[in-house]
Amino acid sequence: VTAGPTYEAIDPVRGITNSSSGKMGFALARACAEAGAEVTLVAGPTAQQTPAGVARIDVTSALQMRDAVFSHLAGQHIFIAVAAVADYRPEAVAGQKIKKKDAELTIRLVSNPDILAEVAAKKDAPFCVGFAAESHDLANYAEAKRRAKKLSLVVGNLVQDGLGGDDNRVTLFDDAGAHPLPPADKLQVARGIVAHIAALMKSHRSS
Repeated sequence: VTAGPTYEAIDPVRGITNSSSGKMGFALARACAEAGAEVTLVAGPTAQQTPAGVARIDVTSALQMRDAVFSHLAGQHIFIAVAAVADYRPEAVAGQKIKKKDAELTIRLVSNPDILAEVAAKKDAPFCVGFAAESHDLANYAEAKRRAKKLSLVVGNLVQDGLGGDDNRVTLFDDAGAHPLPPADKLQVARGIVAHIAALMKSHRSS
């Protein structure tokens, strides 16, 4: 499970990040552990407490998160990519604090790796679950993400329904269509997601 934001440094004191709290990812790690899974949680910068029975790896940047995921991927049966990984990072990080000047400052950004897409594209890929947090048109964007990355499941929500808060309202998108879960606190939502994953995996094994 990946959780939380990433932080992409501009200089020693500034960086690019987002408002992800990590609550949903940590709730999913807890729900997986409750269901009997051995859980490795790769967490970006967050103040969340590690759930009982979960092995936690702390990272800061998207590149560090990618390295941690691939270092621990062997033998994993499920990969749940909840983290809000920054899409871009500064091309160059200043070694010293950038001083304010009257002139405009331009920072060139380069794309970060798509960790979920890389994992899903592996020949021996685990069961991959993605998240789509959108501001609008959730169904179209979430289903497009699922198909483009060839994912078994995408959990979609509107950012106004879950980002940073204690509750969430999600819809699950899989080959059978869209499955909305009742709005609830994030742990209850996580337990519903885990139950759906278990049902899908059981179905895949029997088919």
